[in-house]
Amino acid sequence: METGSLPRLEDLPLRPGSRVLVRADFNVPLSAGGRIEDDLRIRAALPTIDWLLGQGAAVVACSHLGRPKGEPDPRYSLAPVAARLGEMLATEVPLCPEVVGEEASAMAAGLAPGSLMVLENLRFEPGETKGPDDEAHADLAAALAGLADCYVNDAFGAAHRAHASVVGPPRHLPSAAGRLLVAEVEALGRMLDEPARPFVALLGGSKVSDKIGVIDALLGQCDLLLVGGAMASTFLAAQDYGVGESLVEFDQVDQCRDRLASGRVSVPTDVVIARDMVPDALTAVVAASDVPDGWKILDIGPATATGYAAEVARAGTVFWNGPMGVFEMEPFAAGTRAVAEAVASTDGYSVVGGGDSAAALAKFGLAERVSHLSTGGGASLEFLEQGDLPGLRALREGKR
Repeated sequence: METGSLPRLEDLPLRPGSRVLVRADFNVPLSAGGRIEDDLRIRAALPTIDWLLGQGAAVVACSHLGRPKGEPDPRYSLAPVAARLGEMLATEVPLCPEVVGEEASAMAAGLAPGSLMVLENLRFEPGETKGPDDEAHADLAAALAGLADCYVNDAFGAAHRAHASVVGPPRHLPSAAGRLLVAEVEALGRMLDEPARPFVALLGGSKVSDKIGVIDALLGQCDLLLVGGAMASTFLAAQDYGVGESLVEFDQVDQCRDRLASGRVSVPTDVVIARDMVPDALTAVVAASDVPDGWKILDIGPATATGYAAEVARAGTVFWNGPMGVFEMEPFAAGTRAVAEAVASTDGYSVVGGGDSAAALAKFGLAERVSHLSTGGGASLEFLEQGDLPGLRALREGKR
């Protein structure tokens, strides 16, 4: 998809004091005590917010956080996000205690030019996650639009969801893509439009079934697909290897066998195994074809990690999504660490597709050393698979 087809911030009919509803992605990880553990997504929203504030706009920011069940839940309040935004902008950023309603309307109407407020968690409203044909979805979209004169979608991580705050406001308001959204589409678009060769993709994670579509899309573009994580066990089963007690999707074995026949899918040749997935596990390294009964594959082995790193080093373009093992536990972190270091060191164009891959880069102190670190794991995969997203279509087709 051409990013030029997306309306930009500069296309908005702004004047000093215009109220702008910004759909951001503030879905940050929180500790049990409500402390923000990684503020990447908040920092990523600042270029759009700063630009709008500099134009004298009054910015009403909204986002989801976690998975509340369509009603207020203090564990998922955006209060920590509003506080962190205030620290970053060196100003008070008030949090509205509701998403829409009389108080939200009054706060938005009274917001001074060049000021920012945050609405409470969008998913406290049941209409947010309803389908576009649902009345609650339409009502929430209209109520959100009623808070502002213009709308900006800067939430790439939510752009693959046809949620009320994502696809609804463009039907009511002049709308545009924010800086982050445009940057994400441009970066991922390079994966689909004449990438520098060789193009090497690394996919990890747990389920083949979740990624079969993107596997096919990548095989249509890349020169080599390197598989790790729990999903590698299903590929190994497709080679008739015994995989002990490893997680295997047996209904996906034939699918994996078909993709292996392309000759461009590489799977681990050695693996790290343990009987239990615990931080102090007794581990062993064995050939991928020699996993004993009662043991689980929990990481790629050192020979595989070295081979994958060598392929990445030769690549002109690299895309990585999904860890190579249970990197949160040190006995199973080496494979993901090796891949992360290789991606961060390559001279090629490197894109890391958010989610656990981004968390791994942060853990190993490598987040600043890739060409593009996506804020949306699921959204990046769906964009590569489909070439478009509901949130992008809504902007292109919305009110001008």
